[in-house]
Amino acid sequence: MWKDFKAFILRGNVVDLAVGIVIGVAFGAIVSSFVKDILMPPIGLLLGKIDFTNLFITLSGQKAATLADAQAAGAVTLNYGVFINTIINFLIVAIAIFFVVKAIERLRKPAPAPAPVPAPATKACPYCLSEIKLEAKRCPYCTSELTS
Repeated sequence: MWKDFKAFILRGNVVDLAVGIVIGVAFGAIVSSFVKDILMPPIGLLLGKIDFTNLFITLSGQKAATLADAQAAGAVTLNYGVFINTIINFLIVAIAIFFVVKAIERLRKPAPAPAPVPAPATKACPYCLSEIKLEAKRCPYCTSELTS
C-alpha cells in the first residue's frame, strides 16, 4: 500500500498540480496586495479620496464611519467596495495567467516544418551543360539529341 501511495504522489501530474496550487496561492496574495495597497489608493484618490474597502451599506440601519466599525458593532453590511476590489483582483490574475499561458503555448509550439523542396524543373544538357527543361528531347542551345 505504501508503494502504491508513493508511486501516486511521485507521478508528474500530482507534483505539477501541487506546485501549481502553491504558486497560484502565492501569486494570488501578491495580486491582492498589489490591488489593495498599490492600485486602489491612487484610483480612490482620483475619484475623490474614496477608500473602496469602506464602501458598504448597513442593512440593519446602524450608522458607522468605516466597515471595521460597523462589523465591530455587529451590524449586517453589504460590502460592495470589497467586492469591487475582488473583481479587480480577479481581472489582474486572469490577465496575468492569460499572458503566461500564451507564452507557454509559444514555447511548446513546434517549429514549422521546412517547406518541401520542389522537384527540379530543369536538367543540364550532357553536351553543352546548359540548363534545359526536363521534357526536352533536343537541346535548344547546341541542338544535340537527348536520350533521357
